[in-house]
Amino acid sequence: MRFLWKGLVYPVPRVKRLSQLDEDSSGEALYLAGRNSRYKELIRLLRISIEFFRGMFSLNKVGPSITVFGSARFKQDHPFYQLGIQIGKALAKEGFTVITGGGPGIMEAANRGAKEAGGYSIGCNIRLPHEQGPNPYLDRVVTFYYFFVRKVMLVKYSYAFVILPGGFGTLDEMMEAITLIQTGKLHDFPVILMGVDYWKGFMSWMQDVLVKNGTIEARDLKFLHLTDDSEEAIRIILKTTRGLGLQLATLKSVVD
Repeated sequence: MRFLWKGLVYPVPRVKRLSQLDEDSSGEALYLAGRNSRYKELIRLLRISIEFFRGMFSLNKVGPSITVFGSARFKQDHPFYQLGIQIGKALAKEGFTVITGGGPGIMEAANRGAKEAGGYSIGCNIRLPHEQGPNPYLDRVVTFYYFFVRKVMLVKYSYAFVILPGGFGTLDEMMEAITLIQTGKLHDFPVILMGVDYWKGFMSWMQDVLVKNGTIEARDLKFLHLTDDSEEAIRIILKTTRGLGLQLATLKSVVD
C-alpha cells in the first residue's frame, strides 16, 4: 500500500532540448519523447496509473470545489496576486474547497485567501526544474510528474473554473476545460476570466476570428464570463451549484 500511495520518485532533469534528455536508473527517458521498448512503455504506464490512483484517492472526498488557475510569476505586491486572495476568500466563505496548482504566485494567493477565510485549501503540484515548490497555504498537497494527470485532477473535482492572468500553463489549463465543456465531456460549468484588461483581447479574438471563421460557434462562448468583481464571480458560481443541488457549508442567498 505504501508503494501505491507514494508512487515512484522522479528526479527532474534540467534540460534545454531533447538531445539532452536524462534517463533514470532503468534507462527510461524522463519525458514523453517518442517510441520506446515495450518494457519501458509498460513501466511508464504503471507510473501513470499510480499517479491517477494517488490523485483520485486523495481528492475524491474534498467536497464541492472550485479550481483557480493563474501564473506562478506574480509577487505579493502585484494587483493580480491581491485579486487571487480576494477570490480565494470569497470562495471559502461560501463553503467551497479551493483547488490550485499548488505553486507560488496566483496559486498561492488563492490558497492563502481560502486559508485566511477559514476554508479548505488544496494544491495539485507538479515536479518542475523551477518555479513550482508547494506554497505554505495548503491543507493538502498532491504532487504529480505528468502534466496531463495533474490537469485531470484539477478539472475532475471542480464545479467551476476561475482563470486569473497567466501564461502558457494557464492558457493550456483553461483551453482544456473549455474543450471538455464544448465537446460534452464536462458539464457546462462556468469558466470565469478575472482581469478584464488582461483577457478582453483574448475574448475579442475568439469572437472576431474563431466565431467569424466558423471554427467555433457563438454558443460555445456562453459559459465564459469576464469580470473583475469577485462578488459577481461568486453569483455566477452559486447559480450553477444551486442548479446542481449542491449542499455547501455556508451557502448564502445571493443569487436572484
